[in-house]
Order: sequence, then C-alpha cells, then structure tokens
Amino acid sequence: MALTEQNTGGGRPAGGGAGNMAAFGEMWTVVKSSLKRGDVAMAIGILIVVVGLIMPLPSIMLDMMLGLNITISILILMVVLFIEKPLELSSYPTILLITTLLRLSLNMASTRLILTQGHEGTSAAGHVIEAFASLVMGGDFVIGVIIYAILTIVNFKVITAGSGRIAEVAARFTLDAMPGKQMAIDADLSAGMIDEGTARVRRKELEDESAFFGSMDGASKFVKGDAVAGLMIMFINIIGGVTIAVLRHDMPVMTALDTFTKLTIGDGLVSQIPALVISISAGFLVSKAGMGGSTDKAVVGQLTGHGQALALSAGAIGVLALLPGMPILTLAPVIAAVGGAAWYMPRLRAKKEAEEAAAAEEAAAAGGAGPGGAPGAGPAPDEPIATALAIDLIRLELGYGLLSLINQPQAGSHRLTDQIKGLRRQIAGEVGFVMPAVRIQDNLQLPPNTYIIRIKEIEAGRGDIRPNMLLVMDPRGDAMSLPGEQTVEPTFGLPAIWVEPGYREEALFKGYTVVDPSTVVTTHLTELIKDNMPELLSFTETQKLLDEVDKEHQKLIADVVPNQITVGGLQRVLQNLLAERVSIRDLPTILEGVSEATSQTRSITQITEHVRSRLARQICDANTNEMGFIPLVTLAPEWEQAFAESLVGDGDDRQLTMAPSRLQQFITSVRQTFERHAMMGESPVLLTSPLIRPFVRSIVERFRPATVVMSQNEIHPKARIKTLGQI
Repeated sequence: MALTEQNTGGGRPAGGGAGNMAAFGEMWTVVKSSLKRGDVAMAIGILIVVVGLIMPLPSIMLDMMLGLNITISILILMVVLFIEKPLELSSYPTILLITTLLRLSLNMASTRLILTQGHEGTSAAGHVIEAFASLVMGGDFVIGVIIYAILTIVNFKVITAGSGRIAEVAARFTLDAMPGKQMAIDADLSAGMIDEGTARVRRKELEDESAFFGSMDGASKFVKGDAVAGLMIMFINIIGGVTIAVLRHDMPVMTALDTFTKLTIGDGLVSQIPALVISISAGFLVSKAGMGGSTDKAVVGQLTGHGQALALSAGAIGVLALLPGMPILTLAPVIAAVGGAAWYMPRLRAKKEAEEAAAAEEAAAAGGAGPGGAPGAGPAPDEPIATALAIDLIRLELGYGLLSLINQPQAGSHRLTDQIKGLRRQIAGEVGFVMPAVRIQDNLQLPPNTYIIRIKEIEAGRGDIRPNMLLVMDPRGDAMSLPGEQTVEPTFGLPAIWVEPGYREEALFKGYTVVDPSTVVTTHLTELIKDNMPELLSFTETQKLLDEVDKEHQKLIADVVPNQITVGGLQRVLQNLLAERVSIRDLPTILEGVSEATSQTRSITQITEHVRSRLARQICDANTNEMGFIPLVTLAPEWEQAFAESLVGDGDDRQLTMAPSRLQQFITSVRQTFERHAMMGESPVLLTSPLIRPFVRSIVERFRPATVVMSQNEIHPKARIKTLGQI
C-alpha cells in the first residue's frame, strides 16, 4: 500500500516533468523556426555582439569568438580575390560595419578580462591571446610592442589610408560619370540596340554601382576608426593593468609590466591582424573597379602579358646578382623563373589566340553550308546589310557644343533626354499616337551650336542655339531692351535674343517669355513631329493601336477590321485625321464612324469626313478659345458655289478643277482676311460646307498650314460659335 502510494505520489511530479518538457519542446520549436529565418538569426547575432560590449565573457567563449573573427576576415579576403566585379559583393560596407562591431566587442571583453584577471598570469584572457603573445614576442615584451606598432602603422597609414582615398575618388568619379552612362543607355534604347527590359537592368546596375561606391567611401572610415581605437585600447590596458596589479595585488612593477604588456600586445595582435586582413580586402575591392575577372586573371594576366618587360626584369636581376657581395646562388632561381616566364608566356598567349581563332572559324563553318550541302564560310553577311537598311524614324543630331544639354545642363534647365521622354508622353495623351523613340547622336560635321532634326533620315528642321544662355522673346512683338545676341526663334521664326542666365528675373519682370536651350529644341521637335505624324503612323503602328484598345472594344474591332475596312484603309483614315492635328485617341468612336460610313461609300476621303462629324464634340472643344466660343470665318455663297461647280469625278477620284486665276484670288482673300484678324489677336476657324471642305483645306494648308478648316457637320449642337467675318 505504501509502495502504491509512493508510486502514485511520484506520478504527479513525473506528469509535471512531462508538462515542463512539453513546454520546453514547444519553446525550442519556436526558437528553431525563428532561427531558420535569416533576418531573425542576423538580428540575434548582432544582439549578442552588442551585449558583448557590456556583459563579461568567459575566456573559453572569448577564444571561440576570436577564432571566429580571424576566420571571417580570411573568408572576406578570399571572396574578394575570387569575385569578378565589385558589385558581386555589394554588401561589403555592411559586412565591414559588422566585423568592426565584432572586433570592438571582443576588445571590450578581452580588456575586461585583462584588467580583472591579468594578475593571475598570461592565460587570464584566454589561450588565443597567450599564444599570439608568446609566438610574436618570443618572451620579450619590447619586441612585441615594436611589432604591434609596425602592424598598426602599416594598417592605419598605408593600407587604410590608401583604400579610403581610392574609395573616395571612385565614388566621386562614379557619380560624375552617371549622366554620361545614363545617356549611353538612353541612346542605345532609342537606337533599338537594346529593349526596355535591358535598359531597365542597366539603369539598376548603374544605380547599384553609384550606391556601392558611395557606401564604400563612408565604410572605409570604419577601418580607420578601428585602428585608432586599437591604439587607445593598448595604452589603456597597459597603464590600467599595471596600475591595478601594483596597487591592488602588490605585484612587482617589472613583473606587472611584463605580464600586462604581453596580454595587451597579444590582445592587440589578435585584433589588428584580422583588421589588417579586412583592410587589405577593402583595398583589393575598391581598386578592382576597372578590372574584369578574378584577381589572378586580372593581375597575373596583365603583368605577364609583355614578354619584353619580363626579359628586361630578368636581365636587371641578373646584373644585380653580379655585384660584389650579392648571393648569386640565392638569386639564381628568381632569375630563372622570370627568364623562363619571358620565354614561355608570349608563346602560350599566341597558342591560346590561335586556338580561339580556330574555334571561331569552326563555329562559323558549322553555321552554314555552301552549295550542294558542302560546308561553306557561313551565312552571307545578311545582318550587316539589314542593319544598314534600317532607318531612324526620328533622329536628333547635335553639334559637339550642345552635348552639355544631355550630360550636364545649366542650372535651372532640364536635361534634354528627360524633356523628350515627357514629350512622348504628352503627345500620346493629346493625339493618341505613341511617337517613335528619338535617337540622339553627335555630329562632328555640324557647327558646334547647331542641331538638326531628321524625320526618316531626311532633314526636317535645324536651329542654332547657345547652350549656356537663355532665349528671350516678347509675346507682344515689341523691341526688347536687354543686352544679348539678336537671333530668330527656330520653330516659329519669331525675333528673339540670347541673354546670359543672370537676366532671367529682369526678363520675366518685363513680361518676356524666357526659355532654356533644351526647351527650344524640344519645342522645335514637337512641331515637326506634329507636322509629320501621318508619315510616322505606319501599318505596324496602326495594328499596335488596335491591339492596345480595351478588351470591351475588341468585338467592335473584329466587326470592322477587316470585314468593312482593311488595316491599311484605317491607317489612311487615321493619317488624314493626324494631318489636320485631330486626336485619334478616341479610337472606338473613330471605328464606329468608319463602320457607319463604309455602308455608304468606300472613299477614304468621304469616310474621313464622316469620322470628323462623329468627332465633332472633340474638334469643337479643341478650337474653343478662352472666351468659350469658336471664332468662325465663313465662305461667301459665291465661293461655295464656285468650289462645288469645280469638282469632277466620284469617290477618291474626285478632283478640283478651278482656274488658277480664281485659285489665286481665293488665296489672296483668305490671306488678307486671316491676317486682319491675327492683328486683332484672333485665330478663327474657316467654316465651309461638308462637300468642299477637303478641297478647301488642301489649298489653305499650302500657305497657312495652322489654319483649321471645319464643315458645318463638325459644329457640335452645344458648341458656342461667333462669326467674325466672311470670305
């Protein structure tokens, strides 16, 4: 019975122990799952290092941490030697901060052990520090002090200082080179040499490179500060340790000095050797910016690539060995090694180049076959021919004096490439047509300050600008009272003045219009693109517009194209609209108008006129002035009848056969009427009947291309109109 009670009573603690074990198991599961996450493990590791700055560590734990510190420093050096590019170790600044924090934590722990237990002997701070002290000092603390001082000076004044300077210069030059590299990426993208995805990757690499070298510039200060801290800790350990040992533990002065100097020097060596290795790795990393491949390929390959240099070096060592007192037998292996490399390396390089050339020829031969299936010299040079046949739809050529508009524009102005990007987005929103990419290139044959805009490689316009000045124009047309260079604005031919940037505020105060050189070029480019949009809208672009229409309108497209009109026919309709600067953004409405018109006619001109009537609200809104109405100039009934009677033919074959004298009379009347209204500050719309509108427009556009010609069908019922005159 007693035994049973004992077993029963013992069962409760056993059950409690099982519960505790279960709770411990659950807690261990949570900890293990947390440690599997890299961010949590990293945070715990950093927290342990920070705690080491405050809490004491046992000597065994200190030995383990010192060994880990040495291992990490060697690992970093090896990784730096084997990476191809510095960006492969972009986390190096963070690694540098972590290793510096680790060394400072170990210095604090070892200092605490040296000061508290140093009187017990040289093993007070662990066996790693004792081993370094005995190995380097050889029992004489003076030797240890000298060696430690030399290592610290080399690290602080040579390696760290050099690495910091290289990082500083690399950061500055990397940031300065960013605009040029960005321009090269944009130029390749505009030229079609790369796609948008590749350009995005290159831009990301460029951003990472600038951020990396900028971080390295600051991170190099960690190593420098670590070296200074090591020197200060050495003096604190020696002075504080000797003082404590003599005053508290009654140690003889020389014994205390010998013990604490050994401990301090051992501690300093254990810290400074990893710090020296880290500094060397930092020097390798920042000095590797211009090299490709691993360090052995870059350095050894470049040093041994010149046989003459190796031969002269071997000869110089040979002459040095012949001097009296020189150990010629000791230097003989060096002379033989360098001389052998001078003979062997050029032959090895030539053999390797021959093998690469043979491999290239084999690959070319395998790429094609001659007549009858016999191996030939590979495919004909189709690729170069295709490249030569390709043309740039839009190209901007700059004289060398205008390259600063792309690289480093003057203060207060925007980079030309950024403005062109904004222009493409603006035209897409206003006109509904995504203009092709603009290829920008320099042209040394142009005058320094001249630019040329080419549409399909044919010159469409040119101008002469001053890259470091501002263009000032008076919107009232009066004479301007500012010192500068008289000129003509290249887009609209208005009188203007190039002035220094310091006159900006004065010009704005007088009510003048002030634009920077990049804006002058962009404005000229905008007008030329709008004038040539019909040519830029190709069959492919038309199909692309159809493909990008919303899904809910795809049924409409399927019904209209190609059942009622072909893609080519739709292209001609859109070109007719763009020729008069009518936006084609509302493509569903245009397709609905095409569908309605094709049931009555196949004439592209008549289809276009019907589509314009469907776009009446849009056209009226575009021509409404600030007062909220459309200013109109109408045709007299005589002219309406004269034009209607001069039309012959049907459909697209319909032509205007008016006598030249009557056409000249009409042109004179239109010019006088519109010039009279322009002097009054009005830009009226010429209103005609729907039948003759296309023919009137074809005449007016030859001498007043900006004049809008509308028919009565294009006047929206809710539009407000005001008739200013009659022709």
